[in-house]
Amino acid sequence: MSNFIIGTCGHIDHGKTALIKALNGFEGDTTKEEQERGITIDLSFSNIAKDDKNIAFIDVPGHEKLVKNMIAGAFSFDCVLIVVSAVEGIKPQTVEHLEILNLLGVKNAVLVITKKDLIEKSGLEKKLFEVEEFISRYDFDLKFSMGVSIFDEASIEALKERLFTLDASTKIEENFFRYYVDRVFSAKGAGTIVTGTVLGKPIEVNDKLFICDIQKESKIKNLQVHGADAAVANISNRTAINLSNIDAKNIKRGFVISKKGYLRGFDSIDISFKTLNDKFLHHNRHYSVYIGSRKIDAKILLFNSEGSLTEGFASIKSEEDIFSIYNEKLIIRDGNFTVAGGVVLNPVSDPMKKSQKLHLLEALEKKDIPKAYAILLYAHKKGLGLISSAQRFALSHQEALHSAKELYESFVDEKELIIYPLSTKDTIYANIKNIYTKNQYALLSNASIKLRLKWASEAFIELVLKELVDEGFLIKDGNLYKNADITEDLRISLEQIMLKRLEEEGISPTAPYNIYDDLDIDRKMGDNILKSLCTKKQVLRLQHNLFIHANSLSKLVNEMKDIIKKDGYIDIRNFKEKHPLSRKYIITYLDYLDNFSEIKKQDNKRVFSVE
Repeated sequence: MSNFIIGTCGHIDHGKTALIKALNGFEGDTTKEEQERGITIDLSFSNIAKDDKNIAFIDVPGHEKLVKNMIAGAFSFDCVLIVVSAVEGIKPQTVEHLEILNLLGVKNAVLVITKKDLIEKSGLEKKLFEVEEFISRYDFDLKFSMGVSIFDEASIEALKERLFTLDASTKIEENFFRYYVDRVFSAKGAGTIVTGTVLGKPIEVNDKLFICDIQKESKIKNLQVHGADAAVANISNRTAINLSNIDAKNIKRGFVISKKGYLRGFDSIDISFKTLNDKFLHHNRHYSVYIGSRKIDAKILLFNSEGSLTEGFASIKSEEDIFSIYNEKLIIRDGNFTVAGGVVLNPVSDPMKKSQKLHLLEALEKKDIPKAYAILLYAHKKGLGLISSAQRFALSHQEALHSAKELYESFVDEKELIIYPLSTKDTIYANIKNIYTKNQYALLSNASIKLRLKWASEAFIELVLKELVDEGFLIKDGNLYKNADITEDLRISLEQIMLKRLEEEGISPTAPYNIYDDLDIDRKMGDNILKSLCTKKQVLRLQHNLFIHANSLSKLVNEMKDIIKKDGYIDIRNFKEKHPLSRKYIITYLDYLDNFSEIKKQDNKRVFSVE
């Protein structure tokens, strides 16, 4: 089924809500306050369907003090229904709505002159011409215009038929599902329900979703599309999602729901902006920023200016995380006045110099993704994750890999989806060579080296290790690498080195992994060496990470027995007086005494058994 969203715009009392009711019978003003005041206060949602086409309506409030609610709905418009009263014509809120929609990039438009029954036919034609001429000042693609009256059923039917001829869907499939919450409530027997517009990719019942703002995962219990249960909600569908294991009190309008792992939030994002004709954006001033259905109080910091600008680049600094994507539109307001529209260029906050950031934003504004990659790569010498490209550049993994491969002097790890400047190879090279130069008995695997260079991918490390082997500096032995100058069997040498170390450490031996790191040996190899020493009874394993030299343990057991002879018992206190060790060691050694038949445990003490 073809789906698209038509949203209303226009001045208060020009008949937006009445028009929607005439089209589909839906009463938008349902709250007590709306009915008493006779105005739309919040968004209302309805639809009409015919054959394989579904049109969703978002009716927005026209009052100047409710523009924030209008913006919350307008971001998801595929087409705008510009509603103008035949009696009053263009009014202030008509203008502001048109300006906001222009800033949000809404292109498709339909003009409807309402209340045509209140003027002569010649007056209607004149009004249509006047309003069309006014709308031409903006960047809209006006599909058609006509006059209607809610009391003239034929005109309403004619409008409905013309709406069904539109091919107005503007939303395209993206790399992941996104959804801005515009309403949230709890229904008896169902639980938490949110409403919004499906963006990016379709969703299905039982899909796992991630509520970004509270970092919680949830499962879809049920979906409703325009009031009917559905197994799937497609792009541009107005959809109610029944979420499991989430309290409605924890969700607010403007929260972003997605799939886990796709969106990261940042308290700073970078944008391009352009103000309305008579407005300026001021540096280091607080504004209200509207993105999706969310309102954010934030500070605007201009690039290359500490004064005021009508267009340029800026950073948005907020006290809360912003979950946005590349090329997403936003509105900037100062109190009740719309100041500017913006486009998200850099939704991912990067530690960069200001000059680098400026070059990056220039490239992103021109949609020069290869150049943007090159700039980011220079700033991320220890690797740039390509998985963030879906959010950062609106690219799929395949598209990101293709762009990365085109970069000059770079290394792309296709498995781990990381790209590095080729110059970073020198850093890995120097680190590995330094290990083997300082310790000729070093015996490490690729995985062991990665534990030291956590930012380096195994594929990049392997490239460097191969180079060191080709140079004759290292020799590969299975999955391990050893110094090429060592001809002896390293395993025997390392076994003796480890045994000697454990003997020197006495009753407070170092944990195995720390020994392995100190000796520059692979963890698996280290485990095998300790296993061999234990088999030979030269070392005993008392706990998962406590290995002690047999002679040290034998001597300690004799000393512990001497304490029992002297004090009549041994416990933590008198043991520690003799050997000020940590509790981990003391408890382990006391437990070891339980292996001797002549010693028994009484409460927390060990004593000699009485025959």
